[in-house]
Amino acid sequence: MSQADPQHGHGHHHHARASTSTLLWALALTLGFAVVEAVGGWLSGSLALMSDAGHMLSDGFSLAVGAFAAWLARRPASARHSFGLQRAEVMGALVNALLMVVVVAAVTVAAIQRLAAPAPVAGATVMLIAFIGLLINLLVAWILMRGEQTINVRGALLHVFGDLLGSVAALTAGAVIHFTGWTPIDPLLSLVVAALILVSVGRLLREVLQVLMEAVPRSISADEVGRAMVAVPGVRAVHDLHIWSLSSRSYALAAHVDLHAIDEWQRLLPQLQAVLAERFGISHSTLQPEDALLADRCSADAACGNRR
Repeated sequence: MSQADPQHGHGHHHHARASTSTLLWALALTLGFAVVEAVGGWLSGSLALMSDAGHMLSDGFSLAVGAFAAWLARRPASARHSFGLQRAEVMGALVNALLMVVVVAAVTVAAIQRLAAPAPVAGATVMLIAFIGLLINLLVAWILMRGEQTINVRGALLHVFGDLLGSVAALTAGAVIHFTGWTPIDPLLSLVVAALILVSVGRLLREVLQVLMEAVPRSISADEVGRAMVAVPGVRAVHDLHIWSLSSRSYALAAHVDLHAIDEWQRLLPQLQAVLAERFGISHSTLQPEDALLADRCSADAACGNRR
């Protein structure tokens, strides 16, 4: 059995450091304005504004989780964690997605209660604070989108997009209340934002679960990988092929490779490694060479039994 582990450590750690820095900058901005928005929402009586502040506070937690997960993902491999802690970014995304479900549920309950018992809202104050919040959220989203787009960062970005929607909803609600006095717009827009966020959460959770269930990455076709490996001269067949994700940016593969001539393995191994790394971005591969001629003889001779 031969193993391939092309150079990936330096690039992975560089991207993880960049992700950590990006998340920390976003964290500082988010927490700073969340306090301002929460106070403004309480003084104005706006549920949309307070729900947006709640989103931003949850963002702060999610960004902290993301930064910690990115730091863990940089830790080197060990005897216990032979692939390192790359899955930490996936777990961070999972925590963030579940946190957003809790936030959506809380906003929904509060909105229903506000519809049943309307309360006065200071529309002008809501508009001012919501507009500033919109600018802050745009800046945070810009910072995150310029960073490495791991599943962890996308999980944090999901929170920020939720805040963007919340700021737009609060701004709209403030304008409607200021010019028309119709207060039900405040909880109604909160419900719309909650529904939109829930759709995005579902997409992120599906991606996280695919990684945790070790499904073939969506960007890779197992059949195409098998055909590319067989196309290497000297390879007769590929079987027992398994492909899975270590993280959103790191893939692994294990396979048995039937060779026309087993003594050609030392020449074929680097060719197969290059195909996997360059065409499919698979950075970890474990390939077991097998003699195709021996397999043919065994298939005709019951005494050989199961060669595996």
